[in-house]
Amino acid sequence: MADRISSDHSSVQTVRATLTETTTGVRLEVPSEDRELVPVDEVVRIVLDGDELFAKPERQLGGEDVHIPGVYETPDFARDPRQGTDRLSEWREDENVRLGGSVLLDVVESDFLYGVRSPGETAYYDAREPPSDSLASIAKDLEEQ
Repeated sequence: MADRISSDHSSVQTVRATLTETTTGVRLEVPSEDRELVPVDEVVRIVLDGDELFAKPERQLGGEDVHIPGVYETPDFARDPRQGTDRLSEWREDENVRLGGSVLLDVVESDFLYGVRSPGETAYYDAREPPSDSLASIAKDLEEQ
């Protein structure tokens, strides 16, 4: 069983991101000084309200800024969101977070597991190791076939 850690644990780094509106919903904009904490064009796990979901952070066109354009039920929906429902938009409405407002992005396991929460809230995460590189490469090869 995985250990549970809280968002205020010393091993969790927290970034203050901005929730902005897009033509298709909302996205999280990562501050430029923290962009190296979020991998670009790789699917990562995102915890929203205790649910482990998936996102594919992207780089702004022609820029260095990083954003998370949505959070989805499966890795496939994160890669191609046309068939999935963006849970980030639902979360914003449920949490009553205003557009242009701050949200906290917790780096639980860099390049693997992140959490999103409202300022002032505490979240709990199942801490575990990401899959080994060899297992991840096998899975990626299978997806491409």
